[in-house]
Amino acid sequence: MTKKHLILSALLLAGASLQSFGWSQKGHDTTAHIAERHLTKAASDSVASLLDGMSLVYWANWLDNASHTPDYRYTKTWHYKNVDEGVAYEDAPIHPDGDAVVAIREQVALLRDPKATRAQKNLALKILTHITGDLHQPMHMGHATDYGGNTIKVKFFNSETNLHSAWDSKLPEAAHKWSYSEWADQVDRVSPEREAQIVAGNVDDWAKETLDIANRVYDRTPKGSRLSYNEIAYWTPVIEQQFLRGGLRLAYMLNSIFDPEFQGSTTF
Repeated sequence: MTKKHLILSALLLAGASLQSFGWSQKGHDTTAHIAERHLTKAASDSVASLLDGMSLVYWANWLDNASHTPDYRYTKTWHYKNVDEGVAYEDAPIHPDGDAVVAIREQVALLRDPKATRAQKNLALKILTHITGDLHQPMHMGHATDYGGNTIKVKFFNSETNLHSAWDSKLPEAAHKWSYSEWADQVDRVSPEREAQIVAGNVDDWAKETLDIANRVYDRTPKGSRLSYNEIAYWTPVIEQQFLRGGLRLAYMLNSIFDPEFQGSTTF
């Protein structure tokens, strides 16, 4: 292998690593906690059984660490789906190692498979919990060319950072200094009618919604931007919305999988 190829390989590996972090711990915990609040009794019992009594919140951020270990390195590209500038969602290439949309569907299929082992379902549930959160972080639908905003340098007030990191933790933490349970208490207040609208559609529909937000983020935040009070105020309702969407949709999938009496979708 030539020196040029070695450098390119290193850059590609670094890009996969950079993009594997979505919402911070707070974001994933909030998404999982909202989901828990909307599980039916049957679904809640099944989840508790598969997770040996541990909660979705307990495992919500596990994959961010696990994806960097030898056993789960194959999941690195599952945290995001790249759609480059000027490319329609339907035309975006699927990563050969999988992406967030593919991974979500695979975990749902595993959880529904009567032939799958308990260990396989345990792992699928933990992965599904995390990646559903990732699907709703706008930079996880970002451009491959900038590794989901990781190479777009910006300032958060006077601190150097990048666009992906700003969305991962800095903007959510600046929006509200709440615990994950306080986040859930405050944003999980929609009517049943609105909840039905949020969970409608499938994974591609949800990904397209996030992509629309990602495109807005790119348009509003070019390289060298300074994010301050105005940006926090502008994006806080979007962050609240994305946490809620992720939680309600995760619950909807799990209810559809585990509760035979739940009137949910059979395909995602």
